[in-house]
Amino acid sequence: MKKRLRALLSICMIIFTACGQAGGVPQGNPINTDQSVTASTIETNAKTDSAESSEAVTEPGEGSETTDDAGKIGETVIPYWTEDSEVMKSIASYVGAVSNESSEIFVPEEDRIAVFDFDGTLYGELFPTYFDETLLLHRVLHDDTYQADPELLAYAEASEEAYMKGLPQPDTDISTSASLSDSFKGMTVDEYREYVRSFMKEPVWGFEGMTYGEGFYMPMTALVQYLAEHGFKVFISSGSERAMVRELIEGTLDEWIPSERIIGSTYSMAATGQGDEKAKSYTYKMDDQVLLEGQVIDKNQKMAKVISIVNEIGKPPVLVFGNSSGDLAMAQYAVQNGGRGYMLLCDDLDRDYGNLVTAEKFAKDCEKIGLETVSMKNDFATIYKEGANKVVPESWGESAADESVAEDTALAPAA
Repeated sequence: MKKRLRALLSICMIIFTACGQAGGVPQGNPINTDQSVTASTIETNAKTDSAESSEAVTEPGEGSETTDDAGKIGETVIPYWTEDSEVMKSIASYVGAVSNESSEIFVPEEDRIAVFDFDGTLYGELFPTYFDETLLLHRVLHDDTYQADPELLAYAEASEEAYMKGLPQPDTDISTSASLSDSFKGMTVDEYREYVRSFMKEPVWGFEGMTYGEGFYMPMTALVQYLAEHGFKVFISSGSERAMVRELIEGTLDEWIPSERIIGSTYSMAATGQGDEKAKSYTYKMDDQVLLEGQVIDKNQKMAKVISIVNEIGKPPVLVFGNSSGDLAMAQYAVQNGGRGYMLLCDDLDRDYGNLVTAEKFAKDCEKIGLETVSMKNDFATIYKEGANKVVPESWGESAADESVAEDTALAPAA
């Protein structure tokens, strides 16, 4: 009799589960666009689901979270974040909700997309400036194989001197992207990428114990892994040229972000035998190689990031992470479609070259449009790899260092 009752109960549970799945998964657009679903609702649902399924909870791994087979989140600690970080808890709660089939805002894995900006979001952008601009200064001033035109040379000399002394950058119309692209004109793509790899071995400006290839934010690297382990497809959308970013992430993020998920600015290219013929008319030949032409076709920033997401991903992201006004467009695109946006604040003056004026202003801008902010000072338990220490150059002098942080001058890199 007991065996029959258990069998009957099992059949009822199977039927109940099947009915729940048939009626519980949203149809059409999987991202709930009802803006009345608040963060507190998400957290309540996640906590309730976790309590109801406590028997299914598995043992958490180091720097992980308590979770069950439905993806419900318990106590979460993402490595390198402070344990009491409210924004980390917010991210984990949201990830738990969109990963939980019984949640009101469940998102299937095929639509579970996260997009990260690169410079200043995943990787330091104050070494002493963006990686691509630092690479340009190296190419123009410290590479004996390259001869820059007088105007660019003068700009590079003035710019590097300002960085070394903690002074405001020279006022100029020179474009970093256009100048960098032109400086590699005639190189094959493979030669260009090898050049980037070689520069990545150079020690980072303003730090000891770290190279340019190692300048990643450890908490954000851990976050990328955390999202990938919860069924997210993670993309990078950067204002930097995409092949450059592909080289930078190799060995650090490429395990979770393959090269085809890198969106960036685009340089013009041509085949070695193409001559003046247009690409749409020329057929690539067996003895051809792909060369850089020295022009920027598209600069991937602001609205261009939304367009590139539409074109290259084909659906809106559930999560967007950025750190500047250039990322607000794609963050609002995510929120508009039921997702969330989180923006980093450069407010750490001890472990990085933060800027309180910039951080405060950007925090207010984010608050106005409903984006959450991440304090690098308060939410990151550490920032860079172990053994990497900030060392302010003696050429700055104490007064110059204080002024650059307080008045938003020397640490405001060119766009």
